[in-house]
Amino acid sequence: MIKLAPSILSADFSKLGEDVAEVEKGGAHLIHVDVMDGHFVPNISYGATVMKSLLGKTKMPFDVHLMIEEPQKYIDDFMTENTEYITVHQETCPGIREIISRIKKTGAKAGVSINPETSEDTVMDVLDSVDMVLIMSVHPGFGGQVFIESALKKAEVLAEVKKKNGLSFKIEMDGGINLLNIKKVIESGTEIIVAGSSIFKTENIEETTKRFLDIMNNEEQR
Repeated sequence: MIKLAPSILSADFSKLGEDVAEVEKGGAHLIHVDVMDGHFVPNISYGATVMKSLLGKTKMPFDVHLMIEEPQKYIDDFMTENTEYITVHQETCPGIREIISRIKKTGAKAGVSINPETSEDTVMDVLDSVDMVLIMSVHPGFGGQVFIESALKKAEVLAEVKKKNGLSFKIEMDGGINLLNIKKVIESGTEIIVAGSSIFKTENIEETTKRFLDIMNNEEQR
């Protein structure tokens, strides 16, 4: 099943609970939580307190994406009853296997993310231990960027490796995904789709979410 994970980075924080409720009514599966520290990426977003403000307001699981240096120091802060995934960046984690193990000990699923300039080859040796690989299809730091086409090839390669070796990790893609390019993202083998401004910056968030899901469901049935 292909899943949709709207990113609250693009939501209106003055009515965050309302925006999240709209994507939930639209049928979204996860809430993508982009955490930025201003060091690893050139922007600061929000922390665990903002994420935890959604507890009790949504039943959707949290898909936490730590775009930060030394993420191992903050893993416990983002572990809640709603947290399903905690993803760290390959570029910030020289001891990635240890961090993957630590995430799993919290009860969450562990993900590893790679930036546009990072080869998928750099995560091949942990595919047997991660639950998800997140491919960045924009340079991380800001919402509303243009989709980087080379991300599709990375997904295709990982999908082939997954199939060939009988592995179970999910392939997620984040950045610049909209109603016009979502079909080719799905065709690449991507199983979890992150969309931010293309959902939250529209006039009717619930209806836009439904439009994404209609395309996803149609593609999955082909």
